[in-house]
Amino acid sequence: MKKFLVVVDMQNDFIDGALGTPEAQDIVKNAVNKIESSDAEILVTYDTHFENYLESAEGKKLPVPHCIKGTDGWAVNSEIAAALSKKNYTAVEKITFGSIDLPSIVADMAQGEDFEVELIGLCTDICVVSNALLLKAHFPEKEISVDPSCCAGVTPETHRAALDTMKMCQINIV
Repeated sequence: MKKFLVVVDMQNDFIDGALGTPEAQDIVKNAVNKIESSDAEILVTYDTHFENYLESAEGKKLPVPHCIKGTDGWAVNSEIAAALSKKNYTAVEKITFGSIDLPSIVADMAQGEDFEVELIGLCTDICVVSNALLLKAHFPEKEISVDPSCCAGVTPETHRAALDTMKMCQINIV
């Protein structure tokens, strides 16, 4: 059985940059350990915006420029990048919370074999939940899981609410 580890948006702007939180900073070591110990095929999502971010639908509702492609805030956290440098991984840029391309990329990489997917990253209550639900919708018979020790939400409360939502949608919270 193939295993996939999806590392969601472990970018500087979500850790200690424009939208960073202490909770996000606190999970970096756990995420590094998960990546380093994983024998799964790894996919890394990048929240990707451009100079016109404030003019976008998201920018109008969250007027905090972040993850502008090519900036330091868009880059993956240095500790995560160091862990990833020892692995082969597939980068997936996405312009919104969930990657509509992620399910087809996973399916292509699975090459017809049975598989399971685990997600870690940021933010539990926005991009992690969006990608987990997209994967579950596309692969309802596959095991989709999230490791909450490697995730952080915008707030601890919304982190827990997202975990509850995913659990209700039959995503395993490990």
